[in-house]
Amino acid sequence: MKQFEDFRKLDKLQKERQNKIIKTSILGIVGNSLLALFKVIIGMGANSIAILVDAVNNLSDALSSVITIIGTNLAGKDPDKDHPFGYGRIEYLSAMVISVIILYVGISSLVESGKKIINPTNPSYNYITIVVVILSVLVKLVIAYYFNKVGKDVDSDALINSGQDSKLDSFVSLSILLAAGLYVWFGLSLEAYLGAIISIIIIKSAIDMLSKTISQLLGEKIDPKLAKEVIATVEKFPGVEGASALVLNNYGLNDWNGSIDIGVPDDYTAEQLDEIIRDIQLEIYYRYRIELTAVGVYPINASNREIINAKDEIKEIISSHEYIIGLHGLYVDEIDKEIRFDVIISLDAKDRLKVLKDVVTDVKNHFPDYNIEAFPNIDYTDK
Repeated sequence: MKQFEDFRKLDKLQKERQNKIIKTSILGIVGNSLLALFKVIIGMGANSIAILVDAVNNLSDALSSVITIIGTNLAGKDPDKDHPFGYGRIEYLSAMVISVIILYVGISSLVESGKKIINPTNPSYNYITIVVVILSVLVKLVIAYYFNKVGKDVDSDALINSGQDSKLDSFVSLSILLAAGLYVWFGLSLEAYLGAIISIIIIKSAIDMLSKTISQLLGEKIDPKLAKEVIATVEKFPGVEGASALVLNNYGLNDWNGSIDIGVPDDYTAEQLDEIIRDIQLEIYYRYRIELTAVGVYPINASNREIINAKDEIKEIISSHEYIIGLHGLYVDEIDKEIRFDVIISLDAKDRLKVLKDVVTDVKNHFPDYNIEAFPNIDYTDK
């Protein structure tokens, strides 16, 4: 019964996360829509392209929050026959759409600012304009802080992206405030150039966010800290004499599955192995929300001193080769005359199969009476 209670608790936490994202996004929609409305009115009255560009940017932020809500709802759908791993990656797609919208706004604003530079017109800033811009800066800073805080709490890239964009908007509004002050007090009009600078900043921000999201969709390396924690947790189980080859696949924020290999004494029974594997799978799921769909098992030579010494020699031979950054699953079968192992070959190697072939040849030269079975692995946390 405790197992089912734990599953319900995890589901409850996931729903709470979705509700937080939706509530935060609704606040963003209201706040940014009001800011956009006021800035359109003030910008048209002041004939200011910079304020109008900023208004359009605020409107895009409101639209981004709408997309975040839609993406969160879709990502929360239960797995089905067509999508057995669920819909979690839709959150990445929503973050990508937000980035594209911001990019479009930046490019459009740059075009309009360019027109104003070629055919300049004087704005008509006044003290009301300055007050509205000051309020805009304060509101945007509050939105940025809140979005970033909630985004980190619930691990939502969409919210974090929106928070970063809001923080950037506050600096944009500050620059508009500076331009307005220069015009009111010194009669110096820089707002067309300021609009162009703002547009370039928006474009740069959008490209950075888009690049990050695309990288996540393509599949990034495992967080080294998480990998070490998972491996350390597995190695604490009685009977486990080493864990390696951790592979994690991400199907949405906080939705992982993968596999790991463990080494156990070669005299363990199938019943003992089954108990260890089940305990590992449950512990890793409860602690890290990672579903280990496969746990590979390597036998460990535990008693024969002569074989243990031979294994030490084999390790030295293998580690002497360039691009070899790890070794696991080394087993010497004295009866069938086989030496089996997996080698982790660096991604820096131009020809990984050649590296493997050289390693196998070298081991074979030192142990000619044995058949060598080797498999190349990748360290998915390799920097």
